[in-house]
Amino acid sequence: MTRARCCDNYTRSRLLRSAAAQAGKGLPQIEPGMPVPAGTGLTRRGFIAGAAGLALAVYAAGKTPLPLFEDGIAEAAQSDRIIVSIFLDGGADTLSLLAPVGHARYHELRPVLALAEGAGIPFTEDPSLHWHPSAAALAQLHAEGKVTVFPAVGYDDPNQSHFTSRHFWEVGDLDTEGRTGWMGRYLDLVGSQNNPLQGLSLSSSLAPALATKDKPVAAVEGVTDYDLWSWVGEPVSDEMFGSFRRMGSMKSNSPALRDSRRAIRSTNIIRDRLASFGEFEAPVAYPEGARLGQQLSGLAALLGAGMPLRCVSVSADGSYDTHSAQAEEFESGIKATADSILAFQRDLEARGLQDRVLTQVWSEFGRRPEENGSAGTDHGAAGVSLVIGSRASGKMVGEFPGLTDLDEDDNLRHTSDFRAMYCSLLEQWLGHDATPIIPGASKFARPVLLK
Repeated sequence: MTRARCCDNYTRSRLLRSAAAQAGKGLPQIEPGMPVPAGTGLTRRGFIAGAAGLALAVYAAGKTPLPLFEDGIAEAAQSDRIIVSIFLDGGADTLSLLAPVGHARYHELRPVLALAEGAGIPFTEDPSLHWHPSAAALAQLHAEGKVTVFPAVGYDDPNQSHFTSRHFWEVGDLDTEGRTGWMGRYLDLVGSQNNPLQGLSLSSSLAPALATKDKPVAAVEGVTDYDLWSWVGEPVSDEMFGSFRRMGSMKSNSPALRDSRRAIRSTNIIRDRLASFGEFEAPVAYPEGARLGQQLSGLAALLGAGMPLRCVSVSADGSYDTHSAQAEEFESGIKATADSILAFQRDLEARGLQDRVLTQVWSEFGRRPEENGSAGTDHGAAGVSLVIGSRASGKMVGEFPGLTDLDEDDNLRHTSDFRAMYCSLLEQWLGHDATPIIPGASKFARPVLLK
C-alpha cells in the first residue's frame, strides 16, 4: 500500500507543537509569521524526582488550593453540559467526506479521487452530496437527526498554513498573538480553581484550545491506563507515591517548592480518581484498534462515574494531510473516526448521558477541489465541521457553495464562519455569553445548533 505523503509544513507544525508543550523544553525557532501555540508559556508545574522519574501533567496547578480539591470535584460534577472537541489533524478533505457527486466539474476536478457512480450514502438535506462509504456511521447518526453539518466552514482571507490556520481555530480568533484557547477562556470565566479535570486534554500535552490564563486544566494520554511512572516497582512505588502525596500537604516558604508540592498532590488525586478505570466494561462495542474509540470509551466511563468534566479535547485517528495516495489514507482514518463517534454516542445513550454531551468535529482547513498529480489534494480553504449529539439540531448550516465559483486561489468558498459556530456553542449549549470569549462576537449571526 502506498503511504500518503505529508507536507513539510505539516510535519514541522507537529514537531513545534510537541516541543512547545513539554515541560522544561525550549520552543524551537518558529518561522517568521507563524504564531506561537496557545498555551506556550502557561506554567506546567513539572517535577522530576531524580531516579523516580515522576512527570506531572497538571497545568496551572500552582493556582489550585489543594485542600479544597475534593469540594471542587463535587461542585463541578453537577455541571449538566459537556463539550467534546475532536480534531481531524492535517486538513480533512470536505469533498471526500461529503462528495459533491451531483455538482458540475466534480469528475473533471477529481478524475481519480471522485466516488464511483452510485457510491456513498446520499446526504438527506442535499442529495447532490454523498457521505463517503467509510463514513456510514456518521450518515446513520445524521439520519437520526443527531448531526449538524457545516459543509463549507472557514473564515475570510483563509490561511493555508497548518500551523497558522489551526491556531486560529484553537484561539477562536484570527490573531497570531493569541495565547489562550477559546475553551480555555470559557473555563477562566466559569471554571473552578479547585478542579484540574474541568478541562481535559486526552493527550500527552495540553490541547491549545484548552489553554487557560489561570484556571487549572489537565492532560492525560488515556483515562484507561493513567498512572504515574517510576523506575521502581511495587510495593516500593506505592510507598513512594504515598510519600509524594504527603509531601504535597507540607508547607513551604519557597514559591517554587510550594508549586511543586501542590502539583504533586493534584496529580496524585487525579491518579487516585482514575485508578478504577483500568478494567471498566463499556455497555457498547467500540471499533477494534481505533485509538479514538479507546479514548472515547474511557471518557464515557469518566462521565458515567460523575467526574467533573466541562471541556474535553481529543485528536481523531488518521492523518488528513493527504498530498498523495489520499483514497486509502482518508478511508481508513475516517472509518475509525466515524465508527468511534457512533459507539461513543450509543455509549452515552446507554448510560443516560446523551442530553449532557455535545461533540464538535473540526479540522484546520479543507483540501483543494482539484486533485494533484499524486492522487492526492493540496491545502485548501473551506472545510467541514460537525456538531453531534442527541440535542444537536440535525440541520445543515450554510450551503455547499458548488464547484463553479471557486475563490481566487481556486479553493472552495466558505458559507459559514467557525467563530459563529463557537458563539452558538457557547451561548446555546454552554449557556454563556460569547462576547467576552470570542473577539468580535457581535458581528456573527448565531446558527441554531440545538433542537
